[in-house]
Amino acid sequence: MWVSTKAQYGLRALIDIGQRPGAAVPLKDVAQRQDISQHYLEQIASNLRRAGFIRSVRGAHGGYRLSRAADQINTWDVVVAMEGSIAPVACIEDDHACERTGNCSTVGLWRRVDTAIRDVLGNTTLADLMAEENAALHAQLVQIEQVPGRFGPQGASL
Repeated sequence: MWVSTKAQYGLRALIDIGQRPGAAVPLKDVAQRQDISQHYLEQIASNLRRAGFIRSVRGAHGGYRLSRAADQINTWDVVVAMEGSIAPVACIEDDHACERTGNCSTVGLWRRVDTAIRDVLGNTTLADLMAEENAALHAQLVQIEQVPGRFGPQGASL
């Protein structure tokens, strides 16, 4: 199993758009903040729109918004929409993909891997990822404030 940049960037774009509730977020801005080619992001956004995760808003202040609440978008659905199957080996989803079906010593391992992936992605929402990003940004800010000699009394900049 290999998760391509389509799924990775798709999730990052959804997080970026979701962090701006109510606003129509231009792809140009998302591309710049996420350091993704705007052309590639347009292709990804087209897939996300077709899959029902975002909707476009036309006009001078147009862009994209989430189609539903971030806690109603799970990462399994996003990754599968962007990738198709993400089974670790073909025989997990297609019994006819391998001549060793029914006589394979590793199929149990691959089923456990598949189950773990489905559990993690299926139980993680876009809201969870947004909260993780906010926590990481907060931790970075706290770390910057604690750099010795960087700030004077009561956190004032020197």
